[in-house]
Amino acid sequence: MKVLVISAAYPPMHAGEATNTYHLCRKLAEHGIDVHVLTSISNVGTNDPRIRVHSIMQTWGWFELIRIRSFLKSCAPDAVFLMYIGLMYNFHPMVTFLPTLCKSLFQNVSFVTRYESAFVGADPSKTSLLSRLFRKLMVRWAGTTDVAYSSGTLLRDSDAIIALCERHRAMLLEEWPPVSGKVALIPPPPNLFIASNAGGVARERGRKRLGLTSAEFVVTFFGYLYPIKGIETLLRAFATVSVQRPEARLLFIGGKVGLDVDGGASYFEEMQALAKELRIDGLTTWTGAFKSEEEEASLLLHASDVCVLPFLEGVQLNNSSFASMVAHGLPIIVTRGPLMDKAFVHRENVLTCEPRDHQAVTDLLLEVMDHADLRERLRTGAIKLAAEWFSWDTATEKTLTALRPRLSSKVA
Repeated sequence: MKVLVISAAYPPMHAGEATNTYHLCRKLAEHGIDVHVLTSISNVGTNDPRIRVHSIMQTWGWFELIRIRSFLKSCAPDAVFLMYIGLMYNFHPMVTFLPTLCKSLFQNVSFVTRYESAFVGADPSKTSLLSRLFRKLMVRWAGTTDVAYSSGTLLRDSDAIIALCERHRAMLLEEWPPVSGKVALIPPPPNLFIASNAGGVARERGRKRLGLTSAEFVVTFFGYLYPIKGIETLLRAFATVSVQRPEARLLFIGGKVGLDVDGGASYFEEMQALAKELRIDGLTTWTGAFKSEEEEASLLLHASDVCVLPFLEGVQLNNSSFASMVAHGLPIIVTRGPLMDKAFVHRENVLTCEPRDHQAVTDLLLEVMDHADLRERLRTGAIKLAAEWFSWDTATEKTLTALRPRLSSKVA
């Protein structure tokens, strides 16, 4: 069986969407699927011989419809899987009509769209007048009924829709209520290779790489850094904690995001400057980007004692950085969002507080440092959460089912 994965984000691009696409393709290949990836020209892949990467797309605009149509005909997939967030495609609406294009070529090929975010779609208003006119022609061609402004025919003509968290699913239902019957909730599993910590070996290796002793307590942020991550909150909280607990150390695993996020280009340097201003730069380690298929990031997570995700919009099941943390059985402090997934239980598998509240983060950090029983309870809860929601085996099987039941039944 041949599956075509379409994603503008793919390695070596530094973005969670890129690494998660790669790991999904790798898992599909392990199930005997013939995996092809259509991506941007700079995304050459990881040299994995089981995945055929076609890095031929340039702008993802209207003029590349002919290229995609030609490629679809030559590739002749049994199923198409689109990784979608407007940001990946420069907010251009072209990609939002791909399910209709695919069905015009192949009647029996299933098309599945995975929404990386339900509130960052296309924005036709930001394109040229000619582009907007072309979109009107596309709407006429696709049929004007149930064509959404920001998501085109993705909701109407995809055979299945994958949402990564409850908030995203609710937003998709609000945009087009009839989609309810074909939405599956499949949170993204960890975006990295996870090293075995049998006998505490990985933890010891990770702390050795950081130059730390067993007496030091490591507070960690994992993931790409851009404004919505709320790093200021963590830095200010840690500055207070470090005065009271001189054994505390701060670790940032990750670097700049490869996507064009507002404010993302300078944010990493701004946060390093803030650490200096707060006089905690000597206690802080910044690793920069890492390769998800190698063990380095996993060793550093094993070396950590607690993780903090102070996101401005709150943490949800769609956050792959959270999935990586719970896979390592770590106590985690997170911020609450407008609609928090029921899987998160305060003081059972996470500690929660409001966004931008550095004093609350300070208090929770001190509590975690002072109470070994709380750390152990959160570790146990994290491991259970990882098994229930972030298993690659479960996510892969659910994805295969979404692609097509007969596809799922024909693989090992």
